[in-house]
Formats: sequence, C-alpha cells, structure tokens
Amino acid sequence: MNNISSIASTTSMPRMPAMKPVGGGDSTSFKDMLVNSIKEVNTMQADADKAVEAMFTGEDVNAAEVLTAVQKADLAFRLTMQMRNKAMDVYREIRDIRI
Repeated sequence: MNNISSIASTTSMPRMPAMKPVGGGDSTSFKDMLVNSIKEVNTMQADADKAVEAMFTGEDVNAAEVLTAVQKADLAFRLTMQMRNKAMDVYREIRDIRI
C-alpha cells in the first residue's frame, strides 16, 4: 500500500495557474493558460514515450513507473480533448444564436 501511495503522490496532472484579478498588470490570459496546459500535456506524452523506449531497449527502469507515466499522459490527453470538445460545443451554440 505504501508503494501505491508514493506513486500517487509523485504523479501530477496539469494544474490551472492561479488567476490574478482583472485590471492587474500581471494577469495571466486565457490564451497563455491554454498554451501552457497543452505544452504540459505534450511534455507528459514525451516523457511517457521516453520511458517506454527505455523499457524496450533494456534499460533499468521500473515497469510500474513506466505504466504510471503512460496512464498519466493518456488521462491528461483525454481531459484536454474533452475540454476541447466542450469548447467547440459552446462555440457552436453561440454561433447558432439568432439575434
């Protein structure tokens, strides 16, 4: 049980940056937040690819860590795709509003 909790505590999903008040000169824009999240997901996928490649080339890696990296990258990608789908649904709804 300790192994599982230590793996769970080391994994992290992309986090939304803390938003600062509007009007402050140092606020994070939605575009920047979105780009940073996509870059984080891409980094997770690249790390998972490297871990799988290391395992298949015979390097000394822990199979559980490789599986965790792959699952974390998959979950982050699925979450990103769902966010994209919801944003597209909202766009279509707004586009279809008759004024």
